Amino acid sequence: MHKQISSPLKSAQQGVVLVEAMIAILIFSMGVLAVVGLQAAMIKNTADSKYRADAGYIAQQRIGTMWSDPGNLASYLEANTDISTLLPSGTRTVTQPVAGQFVVTITWQQPGEAQHNFTTTATIAGG
Repeated sequence: MHKQISSPLKSAQQGVVLVEAMIAILIFSMGVLAVVGLQAAMIKNTADSKYRADAGYIAQQRIGTMWSDPGNLASYLEANTDISTLLPSGTRTVTQPVAGQFVVTITWQQPGEAQHNFTTTATIAGG
């Protein structure tokens, strides 16, 4: 009969593979969490960009309507008109600081975020 004697080197190596596997899983998990965080930031930035583009479109749409109806420019002046169907908590304001110059301001606010503004100025002769 042979009696097996484990060498001290073999017994010292027995847990190393398990430790290496745990470290690899930890590193992989951190990478996955980083990718998930980047994706969440990307989704938020995409939504912000869409709202900015929508605000610009809404303002330009109002200016286009005013240009096509120069005889009734005073009827387009407005303060904090609700446009929440187009932007979250959205409002539109049209002012006339000087004759022939109109300022269109679009504001919106997503829940838990700061208020955003888009302002554009147009010179329209007529009326």
